[in-house]
Amino acid sequence: MSNNQNSAGDDKTTGHVWDDDLQDFANQPPKWWMLGLTASALWVVIYWLMYPAVPISITGTHFKGIGLPGSGQWTAIKELAEDQKVLDNVRGKYEDKLKGLTPAAILADQELSEYVVRSARVLFSDNCAACHGQNGVGTVQKGKFSMRERGLMAPILNDDDWLYGGTIGTIQETITGGRQGMMVAHKDTLSAQQIDDVAHYVKAFVEEGKDKADNDPAVAAGMKVFMESDCTACHGTDAHGMQAMGSANLTDKIWRFDSSIEGIKHTITYGVNSGDPEARVAIMPNFGTSGKLSETQIKKLAVYVYKLGGGQPE
Repeated sequence: MSNNQNSAGDDKTTGHVWDDDLQDFANQPPKWWMLGLTASALWVVIYWLMYPAVPISITGTHFKGIGLPGSGQWTAIKELAEDQKVLDNVRGKYEDKLKGLTPAAILADQELSEYVVRSARVLFSDNCAACHGQNGVGTVQKGKFSMRERGLMAPILNDDDWLYGGTIGTIQETITGGRQGMMVAHKDTLSAQQIDDVAHYVKAFVEEGKDKADNDPAVAAGMKVFMESDCTACHGTDAHGMQAMGSANLTDKIWRFDSSIEGIKHTITYGVNSGDPEARVAIMPNFGTSGKLSETQIKKLAVYVYKLGGGQPE
């Protein structure tokens, strides 16, 4: 495009003129540009022949490509399989050893346990992190959730507080068979005043310590209810809980659900997994008996959870 008044010599134009001043020359593009365009067109044809292309509606299928010389037809599935084969060859020596070892034996082998921690990270993310959070930090529910749902979706796994125990054998057992503890609803066995009293006692017991809770007149009535009701049957007279039953330790300042007075009263009133419509729900699914995970995968996860930092010696 050029200004008509400055056009030179007898150069050919397209005949298109704008604003009485501008017109298009009919010059050809540079040779290097034409060569590049031609090479690009040839590459499109070659690429289309080598790799799968657009569907052909007449045959109801698509052109599968001739592939690279000596490699056959290319597909993403074949490429994935080849990459997986390379990965499996690297993992093979470790995976073969895992089949005949217990989680405790895996922990005793430093090289093998390091491999398991690395390879189980994806397993944990796919199967456990939705509830327990990445790296076992827990996932807190609040805001839009109701009183019944508020709290941790699942226990934190990187501390040393365990409902059923943190030995490697117990962790394997938990993952395999799942857990579903139960706290009975006390709405029919305790009065509203008794529930309020024991809630204040538990709150003081946890936050102020046993001496404060036992000697504070404001919570004396709650202590009496706690000791004389069936609370001690599960949580013990010292309120440390019983791992065999999965009952919570009430002295460690770690709360599974809402730790406010109203939240504690709700738990006492309606229980946990008690069957009441307002009960708190705390269920861990089983991954072994349901067939969701293989025995080796469960062993990997057991070691991974143990190594998060909270695992306990046998």
